Amino acid sequence: MVIAVNCRLLLKNRLEGIGWFTFQTLRRITVNHPEHQFIFIFDRPYDPEFIFSGNITPVVAGPPTRHPILWFLWLEFVIPGILKKYKADVFFSPDGFLSLRTKVKSIPVIHDISFAHRPEDLPFAVRSYYNFFFPKFTRKAFRICTVSPYSQKDINNTYGVARPLIRVVYNGVNEAYKPLPKDEIQLVREQYTDGMPYFLYVGSLHPRKNVGNLLKAFAQFSEKTDLDIRMVIVGEKMWAGTSPNPLLRNEGATQQKIIYTGRLEPGELHRVMGAALALTFVPWYEGFGIPVIEAMAAGVPVLTSNVTSLPEVGGKAAIYADPASVDEIAAGMEKLANDPELRSRLIASGFDRSALFTWDKTARKVWLSIDTLLKAIQEYPGR
Repeated sequence: MVIAVNCRLLLKNRLEGIGWFTFQTLRRITVNHPEHQFIFIFDRPYDPEFIFSGNITPVVAGPPTRHPILWFLWLEFVIPGILKKYKADVFFSPDGFLSLRTKVKSIPVIHDISFAHRPEDLPFAVRSYYNFFFPKFTRKAFRICTVSPYSQKDINNTYGVARPLIRVVYNGVNEAYKPLPKDEIQLVREQYTDGMPYFLYVGSLHPRKNVGNLLKAFAQFSEKTDLDIRMVIVGEKMWAGTSPNPLLRNEGATQQKIIYTGRLEPGELHRVMGAALALTFVPWYEGFGIPVIEAMAAGVPVLTSNVTSLPEVGGKAAIYADPASVDEIAAGMEKLANDPELRSRLIASGFDRSALFTWDKTARKVWLSIDTLLKAIQEYPGR
């Protein structure tokens, strides 16, 4: 059968969380199911590395989807024509966006619906599009995949979608995240922090990520302990033309201990993650929180938020803080800096925890939803 896939987030050297999900799952699904034909729909020229197997037909159809108006035009006018041309049986959308003007049965992956709860974090046009169309996408979908029980419950409560129609397909850990040798750890620290240990944040500089409170907590930690521990911030602004918030305005001596790297290539990010004293990741809202399990796989202890999906993902292998409490975040940093036994326990339990999350499992669970739809189409053609 013919499975069309929204591949607009497969961007060379620009894979974010959803892009990695798309890459890792499709790489496995297409190879494992040569009996089906896959139509990969790109909104701009694609890199050949994304054509994982011989049963993939790539299609480039603009306009590039850089704005909500272009999202609308691409989904509602371009996509229906492609689905009709290639006689698609199923439309699979790893970023959650669907076309409402096609009769082709569809399965989106809705990673989270933070926009429904924190619309103020997004530019006006973006939040307007999300909050108008995503309720419609959930009603359009044959099945919905999401990445945590928290998101499953949130979609159910917010949009009234029956829980059995929302299937949990956890994210996985990239196999490259592994502990670094001690000499490599020291080399990375010399490169970024003059040889000093550091806390690490990985993610976009977006208000939802709560980097402002994280840096306030780091300043409090630095003043209270007087330890020479640095803070490395890996990421960049998510939305062009917007300010990530006042988080980049730290004053005083603490500012000298904060290193902003911008975006890092995957190979370099693995090194920076593996050399960290701890991951400090305390967002207001996450549908999953991939950095948490990546840090665990790299042998790095984790401090994260005690809200939304993060306690489900971290389990007993992380320590938690209220993202609204600068004092709690700072206290967590102090524990990680001063208690080597705690760090050792978290590292050991983190290895066990991260091993539960693999991209092979994710791809199998995604395929179960697609296969359920394919079988329904074969059993009840024309319905």
